[in-house]
Amino acid sequence: METLTSDVEDFSASATLIYFKSPVPPLRIPIPAGLSDDPSQGPFVLAFEDSLSWKSALQASESKIIEQCEAGARIGCSINASSKCWPPWWKTLLGGAPMDLAEREQCEEREMSACLVASKESCLKFAKDKCLSPFLEARIALTDHKGIVKLPNSAAGNLEVTNCRGSDI
Repeated sequence: METLTSDVEDFSASATLIYFKSPVPPLRIPIPAGLSDDPSQGPFVLAFEDSLSWKSALQASESKIIEQCEAGARIGCSINASSKCWPPWWKTLLGGAPMDLAEREQCEEREMSACLVASKESCLKFAKDKCLSPFLEARIALTDHKGIVKLPNSAAGNLEVTNCRGSDI
């Protein structure tokens, strides 16, 4: 009878339900295509809700690329500093004095700091180059003063512009 109780506990709601985090809201939403949009692509286009969401997505993308680039640069700089500060191969053959570890550590610190400073600027430029083109081509929904997306007025047959490109901002 004791096994029956443990079986019931194993199948209780608290033991069998898995709770997931709330889904992340989409970055872009479908909006009706405007006159300037290619009609062969369909009646809807994906666009950022407003210029603030476009700007925050651009900044988030750039910061993520910079973070990953700097992590890679740290690894590369570490390897480079270690190889530059290693004594030449011929010193060990000639039986020279062993390298002072404190001196080697200072050498590696100098090389690392110089390399990281140089790579930081390169990472900033790389992130801008990678993000600028897609985000300038991205669409941003045009909204009225109430925050409502302007929809085409089908009754009058007048299609309004429903979106703009990031390059227009």
